Amino acid sequence: MAQMRVPFLLGHAEIASLYQVKRQTSQKWRTEGSLAAPDLVVSGNPYWLLATVMRLNGVGDRHMAEDQLTSYKTSIPRGYEVQDKQDLPAILGIQEVARILARDAQAISRWRNRRQIAEADLTLSGSPLWLLETILDDAQQRQRTILPSEVELLRTGHRAPQKPRGRRQRAPLSQPPHKAPPAAQTFTGADQAAAVEFLAAVLAEGHSVVIEPRP
Repeated sequence: MAQMRVPFLLGHAEIASLYQVKRQTSQKWRTEGSLAAPDLVVSGNPYWLLATVMRLNGVGDRHMAEDQLTSYKTSIPRGYEVQDKQDLPAILGIQEVARILARDAQAISRWRNRRQIAEADLTLSGSPLWLLETILDDAQQRQRTILPSEVELLRTGHRAPQKPRGRRQRAPLSQPPHKAPPAAQTFTGADQAAAVEFLAAVLAEGHSVVIEPRP
């Protein structure tokens, strides 16, 4: 099969390299809204068209390093520019490949490590990406099961949402209903047993006790 062309896409690592900043800075740009919403989300990871990323050039103190741009394009010899995300081909990550091959993500990772699946068309921010046709052709050659329904869903753009970033918020612990404290009681020396029982019950419910001796 002839190798197909792949669109120029960038993850946070590639954007950071292009603008000579830390990866966290690129993520901050996205949080602040300086960097537009992702043009593509694959296996929960965000990616942007080169055209989208280049719009940051010259905005504020952001300046693209031309040598890094040249290096990036050289690293993707079959790359081409896409101006509109609607023109992107179907691109898969490990999760999407697992869906159409009726396997789990761990199995796809093992196949990749053992070179038992097609080489990724792109590797962005450390994650492998394949064109849908690359995976379909490879599966046919290896006589692997393909789920047509999942293929159709991916062709129509049905994907998992982006992974949440930052610390996960813990669900608040449920608190038992608060009980009103019991009414004050007066005990004499002859009521010692009753006083001890009352005191134990009040403390067991989490209340504090103030004992005021009376003449």
